Amino acid sequence: MSELINNSRYRKERLKALILKLHKGESAEEVRRQLIESLTNIPYGEVVEVEQELMQEGLPQEEVLKLCDVHGSVLEGNVDLSGAKDIPEGHPIDVFTRENIELKKVADKAKWALGELNTVKDEEFPAYIFGLQALFNQLMDVDKHYQRKEYLVFPYLEKNDITGPPKVMWGKHDEIREQLRGCIEVLQTKELTKPDLAESLELLFFPSLQALTDMIQKEEEILFPMSMDVLTTEDWWHIHKQTLEFGFCLYDPAVEWLPEGLSTEKEETGVSTDGSIQLPSGSFTAKEIMAILNSVPFDMTFVDKNDKVKYFTQGKERIFVRNRSIINRDVRLCHPPGSTHIVEKILDDFKTGKASHAPFWIQMKGKFIKIEYFALRDDNGEYLGTLEVSQDLTENRALEGERRILSYSDEKK
Repeated sequence: MSELINNSRYRKERLKALILKLHKGESAEEVRRQLIESLTNIPYGEVVEVEQELMQEGLPQEEVLKLCDVHGSVLEGNVDLSGAKDIPEGHPIDVFTRENIELKKVADKAKWALGELNTVKDEEFPAYIFGLQALFNQLMDVDKHYQRKEYLVFPYLEKNDITGPPKVMWGKHDEIREQLRGCIEVLQTKELTKPDLAESLELLFFPSLQALTDMIQKEEEILFPMSMDVLTTEDWWHIHKQTLEFGFCLYDPAVEWLPEGLSTEKEETGVSTDGSIQLPSGSFTAKEIMAILNSVPFDMTFVDKNDKVKYFTQGKERIFVRNRSIINRDVRLCHPPGSTHIVEKILDDFKTGKASHAPFWIQMKGKFIKIEYFALRDDNGEYLGTLEVSQDLTENRALEGERRILSYSDEKK
């Protein structure tokens, strides 16, 4: 045991000495050569400890940030990941890793496209720039990936007294975001020329892509395995539950992670502490959802499982008149007696599972109106109620050809 401790101490001291050589200006190539000669593989946890110790011993955070890329390249391929824990599918680290796969694909496409600049003909240049804009807009999605690290993972590391590496990594995030914004700004420049873009390649575009891929290496060789060691399953479950508040980066998890041995009652829906309504695909405030529901181009009325009217949208132009006196009223009483049997039939078929959708369309006052009823069910198939959707399709049916040029509606706001 003492031999292992001594070996660890030796590796850390040696690594620290090598990083300080970088600080004093020695070339990365020379330091890498010395590292390979004196050390084979360095456990990922010791890399974190050395970085933390350097900051505690007075090396300024800004200096560590400046050296981050250099000592990252020195360590590349020399970090021992043999002791890293297995990562379950759908786990937050699994999601981060799969996002990195997609980020690398897009970064490779962007690098290849930039390398083809000299072969692009003048008449092809606008389309070429449009393609680059699309790629760098996708890469900017990394902001969500970084925010989840910053606001979900880093606080748990700091609770475990790991403060230095998160600070350094957050600084690198900010640099990468700024570089990517710079790339997008250049690509959006009016009358951008090939020489202008060529001049920016080595100064901005290639360094941005390199910084992004370097961060992936730091995550996968150091941050992720170390976080798996330090954080508990309960910590990860809290991180997992809050992930949707930030969103995913170029990847939508196919598997829902449910940790074994932990109470994991689904909390995908509910009201957050800030008053926002959390749903599986995102969140909004009550004010926002009211504006959304009242802006959709159709009327909706919700009838609960007990056949009581519980809600209707309040758009500016309703197809059928509704007022709040119908709330909590039996839906059968909201229709003419002659159509009550149809309402009964729809409700019965929806409740028994015989049907889930009932469409109708009518001509009314020169308008073509489509009315649809949808059975609402939970994940287990249990009936929750019925949604009535009414839409005036007169204008849609008259559309012809295409409209690809922006043109606002003449309607009064």
